Amino acid sequence: MDRVFIGSQAVSTGQLTEHELRRWYRPIYRDVYVLKSLDASLRDRTLGAWLWSKKRAVIAGAAAAALHGSRWVDADEPIELIAPSARRHDGLVVRNETLADAEVTTVAGLPVTTPVRTAFDLGRHRAFDEALVRLDALKWATFYSIDEVTKLVQLHPAVRGVRQLKAILPLVDGGAASPKETWLRMLLIGAGFPAPTTQIPVMDGWRLLGVLDMGWEDIKVAVEYDGDHHRTDRRQYAKDQRRIRRLQQLGWIVIRVIAEDTPDDIIGRVQAAIRRRSSPRSTVA
Repeated sequence: MDRVFIGSQAVSTGQLTEHELRRWYRPIYRDVYVLKSLDASLRDRTLGAWLWSKKRAVIAGAAAAALHGSRWVDADEPIELIAPSARRHDGLVVRNETLADAEVTTVAGLPVTTPVRTAFDLGRHRAFDEALVRLDALKWATFYSIDEVTKLVQLHPAVRGVRQLKAILPLVDGGAASPKETWLRMLLIGAGFPAPTTQIPVMDGWRLLGVLDMGWEDIKVAVEYDGDHHRTDRRQYAKDQRRIRRLQQLGWIVIRVIAEDTPDDIIGRVQAAIRRRSSPRSTVA
């Protein structure tokens, strides 16, 4: 049997009996089954949603973003479909929306909205902060064109959520390697700092010393978000400490942010670093 399959079809073709279907398999959507012992992945559920639609729907939203390579999409994320018949089902969001042929592509054998159309939908249908995280992650994965998304906005100026999308697009940055980096960048911008450059490469002679999460290269102030791996992976921690020391020797001020830091603390530390660099006594290597 396939990993995900239509139950009635398996019975009608003699692959399974009704008893075997009920005994060994469980439905994830109406008439779409997986093994009871299987922990269905996001990909399984996406395929199952398409089978549930009788192969008529187009995968959209976060599930489409995941198929395009976006990270940070949970396995239990509701699967979004664009289909003529917007039937309700637990775990699915079905929208009856218009799609042009150029807004649909194929990934892993499934019809999926293109990265541009996926961005257009995510920016309209998700809450502002989540939408920005999703668009950053999709930009990291696909390098979709903001200009192309803007063209879709111009083609559909009256659709739901387009005002929010227009506000989000100027903030999208493909240099955010995680949702926390998006949050940190927006915290800095919201505090009145100039928009930081993301993914700043730093050379040590001919060698790449590292890539900084974000910062202001002209004054050599960087801000980095430290994930849990810095606490759990001793080898990585030691490597990072050596890198930070060398960055400091090259004239960088590196502000490291952890989950326990408060926004006020982060903002205060950044303000102090920029003030230090703005001082007449300050020198940058």
